[in-house]
Amino acid sequence: MMRILPLTSYTLFFCFLLCFLSCKHKSDNNFKSIFNGKNLEGWNGDKTYWSVKEGVLVGKVTSETILNRNSFIIYNKEQPTNFELKLEYRISKSGNSGVNYRSEKIDNLPFALRGYQSDIDGKNKYTGQNYEEKKRTTLAYIGEKVIIESMPDSIPLTNLRKNVKRNCWQTRNVVGSLGDAKELKSSIKDSDWNTMHLVVKDNRMQHFVNGVLMSDVTDLDTKNMSNKGFIGVQVHVGPPMKVEYKNILLKKL
Repeated sequence: MMRILPLTSYTLFFCFLLCFLSCKHKSDNNFKSIFNGKNLEGWNGDKTYWSVKEGVLVGKVTSETILNRNSFIIYNKEQPTNFELKLEYRISKSGNSGVNYRSEKIDNLPFALRGYQSDIDGKNKYTGQNYEEKKRTTLAYIGEKVIIESMPDSIPLTNLRKNVKRNCWQTRNVVGSLGDAKELKSSIKDSDWNTMHLVVKDNRMQHFVNGVLMSDVTDLDTKNMSNKGFIGVQVHVGPPMKVEYKNILLKKL
Protein backbone atom coordinates (compact mmCIF):
# COMPACT_ATOMS: atom_id res chain seq x y z
CA MET A 1 0.00 0.00 0.00
CA MET A 2 1.35 3.41 -0.97
CA ARG A 3 2.24 5.56 1.99
CA ILE A 4 1.03 9.18 1.80
CA LEU A 5 3.46 11.65 3.32
CA PRO A 6 2.02 14.43 5.48
CA LEU A 7 1.54 17.72 3.74
CA THR A 8 4.36 19.26 5.75
CA SER A 9 6.81 16.66 4.39
CA TYR A 10 5.76 17.42 0.80
CA THR A 11 6.11 21.13 1.50
CA LEU A 12 9.60 20.76 2.93
CA PHE A 13 10.67 18.51 0.07
CA PHE A 14 9.51 20.89 -2.65
CA CYS A 15 10.98 23.90 -0.85
CA PHE A 16 14.32 22.12 -0.73
CA LEU A 17 14.05 21.15 -4.41
CA LEU A 18 13.16 24.68 -5.50
CA CYS A 19 16.00 26.11 -3.44
CA PHE A 20 18.47 23.64 -4.98
CA LEU A 21 17.36 24.39 -8.52
CA SER A 22 17.35 28.13 -7.85
CA CYS A 23 20.87 28.08 -6.41
CA LYS A 24 22.13 25.94 -9.28
CA HIS A 25 20.58 28.30 -11.81
CA LYS A 26 22.07 31.30 -10.03
CA SER A 27 25.50 29.67 -10.03
CA ASP A 28 25.28 28.90 -13.75
CA ASN A 29 24.36 32.52 -14.40
CA ASN A 30 27.75 33.58 -13.07
CA PHE A 31 29.21 32.38 -16.36
CA LYS A 32 29.04 34.90 -19.19
CA SER A 33 29.56 34.31 -22.88
CA ILE A 34 32.71 35.93 -24.29
CA PHE A 35 32.04 34.83 -27.89
CA ASN A 36 28.78 36.00 -29.43
CA GLY A 37 28.64 33.37 -32.17
CA LYS A 38 27.98 36.03 -34.82
CA ASN A 39 31.28 37.78 -35.43
CA LEU A 40 34.72 38.39 -33.94
CA GLU A 41 33.67 41.25 -31.68
CA GLY A 42 36.05 41.37 -28.69
CA TRP A 43 38.53 39.06 -30.39
CA ASN A 44 41.62 39.94 -32.43
CA GLY A 45 43.25 37.47 -34.81
CA ASP A 46 44.50 36.97 -38.34
CA LYS A 47 41.40 36.62 -40.49
CA THR A 48 43.39 34.47 -42.90
CA TYR A 49 42.93 31.74 -40.30
CA TRP A 50 39.95 32.73 -38.15
CA SER A 51 36.28 33.16 -39.01
CA VAL A 52 32.80 32.62 -37.61
CA LYS A 53 30.48 30.10 -39.26
CA GLU A 54 27.07 28.99 -37.99
CA GLY A 55 27.77 30.14 -34.44
CA VAL A 56 31.22 28.56 -34.30
CA LEU A 57 34.68 30.14 -34.08
CA VAL A 58 36.71 28.38 -36.78
CA GLY A 59 40.49 28.24 -37.08
CA LYS A 60 41.65 26.78 -40.37
CA VAL A 61 45.03 26.29 -42.01
CA THR A 62 45.09 25.20 -45.66
CA SER A 63 47.86 24.08 -47.96
CA GLU A 64 47.93 27.65 -49.29
CA THR A 65 48.17 29.27 -45.83
CA ILE A 66 50.76 27.12 -44.04
CA LEU A 67 52.05 28.84 -40.90
CA ASN A 68 55.68 29.56 -40.07
CA ARG A 69 54.75 30.23 -36.41
CA ASN A 70 51.73 29.68 -34.17
CA SER A 71 48.92 32.20 -34.51
CA PHE A 72 46.30 33.08 -31.88
CA ILE A 73 42.98 34.79 -31.84
CA ILE A 74 42.95 36.78 -28.60
CA TYR A 75 40.10 37.88 -26.36
CA ASN A 76 40.90 41.55 -25.81
CA LYS A 77 38.17 42.82 -23.49
CA GLU A 78 39.71 41.70 -20.19
CA GLN A 79 42.59 39.89 -18.55
CA PRO A 80 41.08 37.77 -15.78
CA THR A 81 43.04 36.69 -12.72
CA ASN A 82 41.03 33.99 -10.94
CA PHE A 83 38.36 32.41 -13.12
CA GLU A 84 36.72 29.38 -14.65
CA LEU A 85 36.55 29.00 -18.41
CA LYS A 86 34.23 26.55 -20.16
CA LEU A 87 34.05 25.85 -23.88
CA GLU A 88 33.39 23.17 -26.46
CA TYR A 89 35.93 22.29 -29.12
CA ARG A 90 36.28 20.02 -32.13
CA ILE A 91 39.55 19.41 -33.94
CA SER A 92 40.69 17.57 -37.04
CA LYS A 93 42.92 14.51 -36.70
CA SER A 94 45.96 16.46 -37.93
CA GLY A 95 45.10 19.48 -35.79
CA ASN A 96 47.11 21.08 -33.02
CA SER A 97 45.65 23.87 -30.90
CA GLY A 98 45.28 25.02 -27.32
CA VAL A 99 43.58 27.45 -24.96
CA ASN A 100 45.95 30.06 -23.56
CA TYR A 101 45.24 32.05 -20.40
CA ARG A 102 47.07 34.47 -18.12
CA SER A 103 49.17 35.13 -21.20
CA GLU A 104 50.98 38.20 -22.51
CA LYS A 105 51.19 39.53 -26.03
CA ILE A 106 54.64 39.46 -27.60
CA ASP A 107 56.04 42.71 -28.93
CA ASN A 108 56.70 42.75 -32.68
CA LEU A 109 54.94 39.40 -33.17
CA PRO A 110 51.30 39.95 -34.15
CA PHE A 111 48.77 37.44 -32.82
CA ALA A 112 51.38 35.72 -30.61
CA LEU A 113 50.97 34.86 -26.93
CA ARG A 114 53.33 33.75 -24.20
CA GLY A 115 51.87 31.89 -21.24
CA TYR A 116 49.93 28.97 -19.81
CA GLN A 117 48.07 26.71 -22.22
CA SER A 118 45.66 23.82 -21.98
CA ASP A 119 46.83 21.76 -24.93
CA ILE A 120 44.53 20.30 -27.60
CA ASP A 121 45.50 17.98 -30.45
CA GLY A 122 43.62 15.73 -32.84
CA LYS A 123 45.54 12.59 -31.88
CA ASN A 124 45.04 13.28 -28.17
CA LYS A 125 48.67 12.89 -27.26
CA TYR A 126 48.69 16.12 -25.28
CA THR A 127 45.08 17.23 -24.79
CA GLY A 128 44.60 18.71 -21.32
CA GLN A 129 48.24 18.89 -20.34
CA ASN A 130 49.68 22.19 -19.08
CA TYR A 131 52.14 23.66 -21.57
CA GLU A 132 53.61 27.13 -21.23
CA GLU A 133 53.80 28.60 -24.73
CA LYS A 134 57.12 30.31 -25.60
CA LYS A 135 58.32 30.08 -22.01
CA ARG A 136 58.86 27.08 -19.68
CA THR A 137 57.37 24.44 -22.07
CA THR A 138 55.65 21.40 -20.49
CA LEU A 139 54.68 21.93 -16.86
CA ALA A 140 52.46 18.85 -16.45
CA TYR A 141 51.73 15.90 -18.71
CA ILE A 142 48.35 14.19 -18.83
CA GLY A 143 47.59 12.47 -15.54
CA GLU A 144 50.03 14.49 -13.44
CA LYS A 145 49.57 16.59 -10.32
CA VAL A 146 52.59 18.86 -10.21
CA ILE A 147 54.20 21.52 -8.05
CA ILE A 148 56.50 23.88 -9.93
CA GLU A 149 59.33 24.77 -7.58
CA SER A 150 61.29 28.04 -7.53
CA MET A 151 63.66 28.36 -10.45
CA PRO A 152 67.35 28.03 -9.46
CA ASP A 153 69.26 31.31 -9.30
CA SER A 154 71.76 29.80 -11.74
CA ILE A 155 69.14 29.95 -14.53
CA PRO A 156 68.97 33.44 -16.11
CA LEU A 157 65.53 34.81 -16.94
CA THR A 158 66.86 35.61 -20.40
CA ASN A 159 67.70 31.96 -21.10
CA LEU A 160 65.00 29.70 -19.68
CA ARG A 161 65.97 27.01 -22.18
CA LYS A 162 68.83 26.10 -19.85
CA ASN A 163 66.20 24.55 -17.58
CA VAL A 164 64.32 22.72 -20.37
CA LYS A 165 65.01 19.15 -21.44
CA ARG A 166 63.03 17.25 -24.06
CA ASN A 167 60.53 20.11 -24.18
CA CYS A 168 59.82 19.81 -20.45
CA TRP A 169 60.58 22.19 -17.58
CA GLN A 170 63.00 20.54 -15.18
CA THR A 171 62.17 22.33 -11.91
CA ARG A 172 58.94 20.48 -11.28
CA ASN A 173 57.83 17.93 -8.74
CA VAL A 174 55.20 15.33 -9.66
CA VAL A 175 53.36 14.92 -6.36
CA GLY A 176 50.45 12.75 -7.45
CA SER A 177 48.71 10.81 -10.19
CA LEU A 178 45.30 11.64 -11.60
CA GLY A 179 45.07 8.22 -13.25
CA ASP A 180 46.54 6.28 -16.12
CA ALA A 181 47.11 8.62 -19.08
CA LYS A 182 45.73 6.14 -21.61
CA GLU A 183 42.57 5.64 -19.57
CA LEU A 184 42.13 9.39 -19.06
CA LYS A 185 42.47 10.02 -22.80
CA SER A 186 39.83 7.38 -23.56
CA SER A 187 37.19 9.89 -22.43
CA ILE A 188 38.08 12.23 -25.33
CA LYS A 189 36.01 11.87 -28.51
CA ASP A 190 37.83 11.82 -31.85
CA SER A 191 36.75 14.40 -34.46
CA ASP A 192 33.71 15.30 -32.36
CA TRP A 193 32.72 17.95 -29.84
CA ASN A 194 34.40 17.80 -26.43
CA THR A 195 34.17 20.12 -23.44
CA MET A 196 37.10 21.84 -21.78
CA HIS A 197 36.83 23.39 -18.33
CA LEU A 198 39.70 25.35 -16.79
CA VAL A 199 39.72 26.24 -13.09
CA VAL A 200 42.40 28.86 -12.42
CA LYS A 201 42.70 30.25 -8.91
CA ASP A 202 45.71 31.90 -7.31
CA ASN A 203 48.69 29.70 -8.25
CA ARG A 204 46.71 26.53 -9.03
CA MET A 205 45.52 25.52 -12.52
CA GLN A 206 43.28 22.54 -13.24
CA HIS A 207 42.41 21.36 -16.76
CA PHE A 208 39.30 19.20 -17.24
CA VAL A 209 38.23 17.57 -20.52
CA ASN A 210 34.72 16.09 -20.62
CA GLY A 211 34.63 16.39 -16.84
CA VAL A 212 37.87 14.42 -16.36
CA LEU A 213 40.79 16.16 -14.61
CA MET A 214 43.75 15.86 -16.98
CA SER A 215 46.38 17.98 -15.23
CA ASP A 216 46.73 19.88 -11.97
CA VAL A 217 49.54 22.42 -11.51
CA THR A 218 50.50 24.56 -8.52
CA ASP A 219 53.04 27.16 -9.63
CA LEU A 220 55.44 28.34 -6.91
CA ASP A 221 57.97 29.78 -9.34
CA THR A 222 57.55 33.47 -8.47
CA LYS A 223 60.10 34.51 -11.10
CA ASN A 224 58.12 33.09 -13.98
CA MET A 225 54.52 32.57 -12.87
CA SER A 226 51.74 34.83 -14.11
CA ASN A 227 48.60 35.77 -12.18
CA LYS A 228 46.72 37.59 -14.95
CA GLY A 229 46.68 37.96 -18.71
CA PHE A 230 44.91 37.33 -21.97
CA ILE A 231 42.81 34.36 -23.09
CA GLY A 232 43.35 33.09 -26.63
CA VAL A 233 43.01 30.03 -28.83
CA GLN A 234 45.54 28.79 -31.32
CA VAL A 235 46.25 27.41 -34.76
CA HIS A 236 49.61 25.64 -34.81
CA VAL A 237 52.45 25.22 -37.27
CA GLY A 238 52.33 21.95 -39.19
CA PRO A 239 50.06 20.40 -41.80
CA PRO A 240 46.64 21.78 -42.82
CA MET A 241 44.23 21.62 -39.90
CA LYS A 242 40.91 22.79 -38.58
CA VAL A 243 39.78 23.57 -35.05
CA GLU A 244 36.37 24.83 -33.91
CA TYR A 245 35.24 26.46 -30.68
CA LYS A 246 31.78 27.34 -29.38
CA ASN A 247 29.93 28.22 -26.16
CA ILE A 248 32.95 29.99 -24.67
CA LEU A 249 31.94 30.96 -21.12
CA LEU A 250 33.89 32.84 -18.44
CA LYS A 251 33.22 33.13 -14.70
CA LYS A 252 35.39 35.27 -12.45
CA LEU A 253 36.23 33.84 -9.04
